[in-house]
Amino acid sequence: MSARAVDYTSINVAADPDGLTQLRELGVRTVPVVAKGKDYVMGLSLRDVGAFLGLDDQGPGMLPPEELVQRLDWILSAAQRYLRQLPDSEMQAQLPGRPRSYRDLTYHLFQISRAFLGVASGQELTYEKLGESPGDDLVTFADIADDGEVTRSNLLAWWETTGGKMDFTATVSTYYGPQSLHETLERTTWHTGQHVRQLLFILDGMGIVADQPIGERELAGLPLPNEVWDG
Repeated sequence: MSARAVDYTSINVAADPDGLTQLRELGVRTVPVVAKGKDYVMGLSLRDVGAFLGLDDQGPGMLPPEELVQRLDWILSAAQRYLRQLPDSEMQAQLPGRPRSYRDLTYHLFQISRAFLGVASGQELTYEKLGESPGDDLVTFADIADDGEVTRSNLLAWWETTGGKMDFTATVSTYYGPQSLHETLERTTWHTGQHVRQLLFILDGMGIVADQPIGERELAGLPLPNEVWDG
């Protein structure tokens, strides 16, 4: 098949059974993925995709680690603000086009940083780690925001004590292949920022004016998708 990007979030088995079959034949268990024939690369690293497709222009360079940590701090703080605006009656509401609740999305948003801190301490970044579900004690959006504040504080403490002294060119293990610690931090930042963009969209759909919407200060220079939702 010709080069194409495939994302489970845009595949419905009934609507696109051929696409799902192709993924299974490749042996792919997570997405996004870019494939040419039987060769493929995980689409979670835009630089890996650019190299795979032979593109000369693979986009702008990464922001320095200290800037990425600052952006992530701002983004996580914004997420907490927006969570405290969401009505708890919407905890089990589903995202458009995929079976994920608002409760799961908002917990996952902070889980991305928790998983990164594990990688920075020598653990492998696994798909299962990113997909962990919220505990039974998190029953309101405020609970998830409070839990997220612990994560944000841990991130800043890590940077002050350890992170600022680390070699960000070092290779770490992720479920989408070896990556530099710098690339993993960049993905952590823009991945989290993308989900916060989705929170803004959700608030807007409810007619709720977001408390200090994020914008250029938080997101400029990050390799974010053009669209808020996949597909």
